[in-house]
Amino acid sequence: MDGTMGARQKALAAMFPDGVAARAKLVALGLSHSWISRRCRDGGPWRRPIPGVILLTNATPSTRQLQKVALTHAGPDAMLTGVQAARLYGVRRLPPERRAHTLIPHQSKVATWGFAIVERTIHLPEPVEIDGLPVAPLARALIDAARRMDDLPSVRAMIHDAVHRGLCTPKGLREELAQASTIGSALPRLVVGALQDGVDSAVEQWLRTVLDRSGLPKPLRKAELRTRGGRFVGVAEVWWPKVGVAMQIRYDEVALEPGKAPETPALAAAGVIVVQVSPAQLRDQPLLVVQELRAAYRSGRQRPPPQPGGTPAAPAA
Repeated sequence: MDGTMGARQKALAAMFPDGVAARAKLVALGLSHSWISRRCRDGGPWRRPIPGVILLTNATPSTRQLQKVALTHAGPDAMLTGVQAARLYGVRRLPPERRAHTLIPHQSKVATWGFAIVERTIHLPEPVEIDGLPVAPLARALIDAARRMDDLPSVRAMIHDAVHRGLCTPKGLREELAQASTIGSALPRLVVGALQDGVDSAVEQWLRTVLDRSGLPKPLRKAELRTRGGRFVGVAEVWWPKVGVAMQIRYDEVALEPGKAPETPALAAAGVIVVQVSPAQLRDQPLLVVQELRAAYRSGRQRPPPQPGGTPAAPAA
């Protein structure tokens, strides 16, 4: 009997490596409802954190297990969003949050239960897979998180961190806000408006001038950079894939913390040569920016290109 039980446990561990299973799937495998319920009693080896979802351990669940519980509860079309999703993208300046926020199709009938927040939406995005979990695009995750926050400095810090380190763009945030619910949108609109107000068209003109003066080959524009395995690395305003050189525009100077020194760009960790400039540098020091770009391009030609591949989100300039 013990051997049979051990073999069953190994089989379940292989099928559900995170230790989270829908009760219906366990029943479909031949386990009875009564047997499952006995194992979930106090002192038993399993737990039932949400009706219909079984944690195949009695240990304190990890953050990933709670995320899997929430996704299993929400259904096969669900994806993580909000703070937990932003953390998976690498956003650092986030409020503490143990709840798992998921998005599901508007016609679904699943409801929020405890820590598992379920939001039905008619604008369900295409999920991105991060570490095996379906996750909403970062701009959507940030706006969903901000709509549930009531502290302006915290919203500013979160959005600033993501934009400042090139994880998403002001344009992407603005597009998400355009179709987001108005409920809770006042704070993110204020922050994103500060990032955007009065700079878009001018910055684009200044950037085109710099690129024309540089004499460099035509780059990709607004490229989402990913590793060969598909992991999201960051967004480059300008990207030369053959030499692994990117330019990122730091919008923080017109938004949140104008006196703060920039952090190391996230793209640099992937081996990309990154030139970070501010809108003011494009406007007032175009020749200096041109020199930096040329120097970076020369450096890139002297080494093998890095692994990240880029997909442009807009036509090349």
